[in-house]
Amino acid sequence: MKKVFEKIVEGILTCSGYITSITILLIVAFLFTEAFGLFNNKVIEDGYVLVLNKENEIGKLSSREIKDIFDEEIVNWKEVGGKDLPIKLFRLEDLTAYYSEAELGESYEFASSKIETLIKDDPGIIAFIPRKFVENPQNVHVLEDQTISLKEVFAGTEWFPTATPAPQFGFLPLITGTLWVSFFAILIALPFGLSVSIYMSEIATPRVRSILKPLIELLSGIPSVVYGFFGLIVIVPIIQKVFNLPVGETGLSGSVVLAIMALPTIITVAEDAMRNCPRTMREASLALGASRWQTIYKVVVPFSISGITSGVVLGIGRAIGETMAVLMVTGNAAVIPVSILEPLRTIPATIAAELGEAPSGGAHYQALFMLGVVLFFITLIINSCVEYVSSKNK
Repeated sequence: MKKVFEKIVEGILTCSGYITSITILLIVAFLFTEAFGLFNNKVIEDGYVLVLNKENEIGKLSSREIKDIFDEEIVNWKEVGGKDLPIKLFRLEDLTAYYSEAELGESYEFASSKIETLIKDDPGIIAFIPRKFVENPQNVHVLEDQTISLKEVFAGTEWFPTATPAPQFGFLPLITGTLWVSFFAILIALPFGLSVSIYMSEIATPRVRSILKPLIELLSGIPSVVYGFFGLIVIVPIIQKVFNLPVGETGLSGSVVLAIMALPTIITVAEDAMRNCPRTMREASLALGASRWQTIYKVVVPFSISGITSGVVLGIGRAIGETMAVLMVTGNAAVIPVSILEPLRTIPATIAAELGEAPSGGAHYQALFMLGVVLFFITLIINSCVEYVSSKNK
């Protein structure tokens, strides 16, 4: 009977392991499937086209050029390889500025012919109109549409997924913002975390250690939104006042909050690694005449360097994957930061803020999943570094 019971328990545990593994694989497969659908989408919104005059020789435009044209940052066709002609913008809502309701018809049945006339009469025009209004494509030049490219996504410098007629899905501001905040968070957290771990391992009395250790580990259980409120009410005003900034929601605010959140991980892992240093090594160092501090930084720390490194890398992982706290204190500006005192936006914050508003299955929705893939690979690299450091220590 005992062997039967053991077999049942073994079967349950085995099934649990398989189910967990399969679930993880299905989640990853779903993530990648949704994400890579982004590159099957057209640059122009579905159902719409860009139409030029028949004499305009422009074959195609990138999404950035289209946006700059409709933002009036490009005002002449020669700037995109065309003739020396001023660009004239036309959107469907501009139609009433040219024709009366009587000329367009009660149900806009004459709109197609009127739009065609406008395009034929103006050699510099570019019209963003629904495809159904192009009844005679042979009389106009319908601009060739193209799919969203890898270069536009991973080398793009602008994140503006709701722009018309060409949304911008540049990941560069979000990736740099994520790495920027995480890098400075570790620069802040590392010296404090290492100092506290050395104190707890080598200097603190057992009674002090028994009080401090649970308190530090308790910090890991505080919800990130609480850290966000603390940063918003305490850290942001201090940074704004100290650096005389117009706003305090900057990358530095996010770095300080993330540093506080990463401290428990760094302290706990590093302190455990130091306490695993053999007592004989400490005694041998002291017997040779080394002082207590010399023993710490010449014996204990070098012996524990793998554990300390693992704690730092795990702290980076916590910082990179954080969402709410960063969303609340960094200003949420999707620009490439040139200073830590500027507002910025991270990948997790972008996903959290925009996923609920993105139409399911659309390019914006799939771009957010692609951001998830990027974050997946960043954390995968970090975890691989931890495994490498740990195996090297063994």
